Formats: sequence, C-alpha cells, structure tokens
Amino acid sequence: MIRVVIDTNIFVSSFFNPKGNPKRVIDLWKNRKITLCVTEEILEEYVEVLARLGFSNEPELEELLRLFKKKNNIIYIASTPKFHLIKDDPGDNKFIEYAVTAQAQYIISGDKHLLNLEMFRNIRIISSLDFLNI
Repeated sequence: MIRVVIDTNIFVSSFFNPKGNPKRVIDLWKNRKITLCVTEEILEEYVEVLARLGFSNEPELEELLRLFKKKNNIIYIASTPKFHLIKDDPGDNKFIEYAVTAQAQYIISGDKHLLNLEMFRNIRIISSLDFLNI
C-alpha cells in the first residue's frame, strides 16, 4: 500500500471544501486506500491549527481523531533523523524527516517550500491534485 505523509495544509484544507482535492486525499486514507505516516507532533499540529480556525467541535474532526486512536491505516513514527533542507520555513523539515523514517513514497503538500524540492531520497513531494492523478 502507498505510504504518504500529509502536510498540515492539506489536512486542514480538507475541512474547507468537502469536494476538494485535499478532502479526496483524506478520504483515500479513511477508505484504506493509502497508509498515513504521522507522529504525535504532526497530529498535535493538525488539531491545534483546526482548533485555532474554529473546527474543534466539528463531527469530521471527531471522526478523524477516532480513526487516529484506532490506528486505522497509520504508521506512527517515534523518532526521526534531522534534515535542514528548507531554510525559509524550517518547520517544514519535519515532514521530510517523517517521510524518510516511514519509508513513505509521497509527501502531499500545498506548501511551495516543500513542493519546490520535488523529490528527496526517492520520496516524491507533490500537490494533492498531482497525487490524485497518479
């Protein structure tokens, strides 16, 4: 099964447009078509950003949190190597670190800092649309 790391902007965007590409990517995970590679840090970031945007009581978020707890098609990563590839937004390096550790095939992102890399260690860094087109 395809292993992916999903950037926070894709995860959060899935809440804004129920028919958009980010939501379609999340649905692939929910329907066990792809395996999500995450850490507690990423999960906390997902929830924190959604709460800040007012989505903390949404049924969709509660459903996703239940799936995270069930470990539904998820690989949890405990520790990662450190990379310093993205100088303009060092916080984005964590997605590369997680993908390397989990041996993910893709990082799905809408962030130009990540997308500009295109590939790192055989991990393709692509948009949700490009991923869905594969």
